[in-house]
Amino acid sequence: MAHPIDWTPVTTAEVVSAMEDYRRLGPEAFLAEHGFGPTTTYDLVWEESRYPPKAILGAAYERATGARLAPGDFEGGKSGAVKVLSRLGFTIEQRRNR
Repeated sequence: MAHPIDWTPVTTAEVVSAMEDYRRLGPEAFLAEHGFGPTTTYDLVWEESRYPPKAILGAAYERATGARLAPGDFEGGKSGAVKVLSRLGFTIEQRRNR
């Protein structure tokens, strides 16, 4: 079950670093390495690319604190990862059906 997490250590720099890793590793390897599944509802949009918000935030949190979060440790939607990333100034869009 999700519990309150202190997101204040996470900065824009950790989020950008996590997105760079995602690009470098590719979606499957990044998600496997960090223990997350693909996004279903929202995309984090950065420099014309789309990223899974929850997985990116989880990886950014690990960079900032050294502690790894499991997918069940926090919410991914509007009250969770989307809210945190939006506060940091990132653009979140409804996922496009492909």
